[in-house]
Amino acid sequence: MEWLEKFNKVFESKVRLGIMSVLVVNDAVSFNELKALLQLTDGNLASHLKALEETEYVQFEKQFNGRKPLTTYKATEIGQKAFTDHLQVLENMIRQNM
Repeated sequence: MEWLEKFNKVFESKVRLGIMSVLVVNDAVSFNELKALLQLTDGNLASHLKALEETEYVQFEKQFNGRKPLTTYKATEIGQKAFTDHLQVLENMIRQNM
């Protein structure tokens, strides 16, 4: 099936789908906000964010809010396109199987 060739394996994980779903509709989201929204542990979220960073689908910025460190994440243009393309593949797959 042709759609399988276009299926993005990076998004096989429901956690990564969740992360990208949040990031593509927001300018930037903090680590703690992502953790709360997706109900993940620090380690689980960090490992999936690292994988998305390595593919250049997300980028992060470290700042300080007073004395507290604040890390925010946002989807890159590459990441937004990859995610949109992946959703299109899923939609096409569903339509073909209706």
